Amino acid sequence: MRLIWIAIAAAAAMLAGPASGQQWPARSVKLIVPYPAGGNVDSAARIVADKLQEKLGQPFIIENKAGAGGMIAGEAFAKSAPDGYTLFVGANGPVLFATEINKREAYSWKKDFLPISTISMTPLVLEVHPSVQATTFKEFIELAKREPGKLTMASPGPGTTNHLLSELMQSSLDLQWVTAHYRGNAPAINDLLGGQVQFAFDQLTVSLQHIKAGLFRALAVTSPHRLKSLPDVPTFAELGYKDFDGQTFTGLFAPAGTPAPIIDKLHETLVAILKDPGVIDKFEKLGGESTPMTPAEFKAYLEREDAKWIPVVRKANIKAD
Repeated sequence: MRLIWIAIAAAAAMLAGPASGQQWPARSVKLIVPYPAGGNVDSAARIVADKLQEKLGQPFIIENKAGAGGMIAGEAFAKSAPDGYTLFVGANGPVLFATEINKREAYSWKKDFLPISTISMTPLVLEVHPSVQATTFKEFIELAKREPGKLTMASPGPGTTNHLLSELMQSSLDLQWVTAHYRGNAPAINDLLGGQVQFAFDQLTVSLQHIKAGLFRALAVTSPHRLKSLPDVPTFAELGYKDFDGQTFTGLFAPAGTPAPIIDKLHETLVAILKDPGVIDKFEKLGGESTPMTPAEFKAYLEREDAKWIPVVRKANIKAD
């Protein structure tokens, strides 16, 4: 009888193995990123991937899957096995808005995504090409009113926070400009650098270096306070526009159904990484802020953002190209 019980216990342990945070990870882990290399989300993913690999002893491999405002990546991730070996580094557009603007219920973050923690918060900056005859936000508004439809805004894709802020501003201030959508931040900013488009609402993670080099002119930021990296640039709130406060989050997700011990281990490790002074410094230099949350806090944040921005998507009738 004793041998039978030993065998049963051993079998139970083997069955429990895949759900054990102690045994995970036993091989490489894939991090799906819904944008091309070089953008805001990709940069955040690579910072944490290196540290996760260092702390957990297995490779954390970035897989960039761009397209459809992040929906291609989101759909692939939602179909992944909930075993801790496929994770998602998402942002506002792919997580909250992509299914709405594509009119396809391919996945739902509330049903298919398990929030682990935010990674970073990055304010947006309204930046213009030096050829634009506006050195302040007031002058920019005057120019847009004087020549409706002449300016072109570079968007990293339909339904991104960048795009939604643009739509909100046009609606609120009775402005009109052309929106050029790209497959991610990097190609959008390349065209702004070349002068093919005139301005962008962009994440500082991508554009800070260009602003510092004088290649772009920063007019205002969406953060609640002035930024250390751009102390001379006013916030929209300072200028009297408190509604223009959108920021881009990056966050780590696991597929729904991933065992709790794996989630706990991931969260504990990620929080330790995000509190590391070296990591904090990396995000600050990129214009962002390291912002760990508990899974419950992250979920509550997503629900608030959903409630704020989905009405903007619907009012502007934003659809996928």
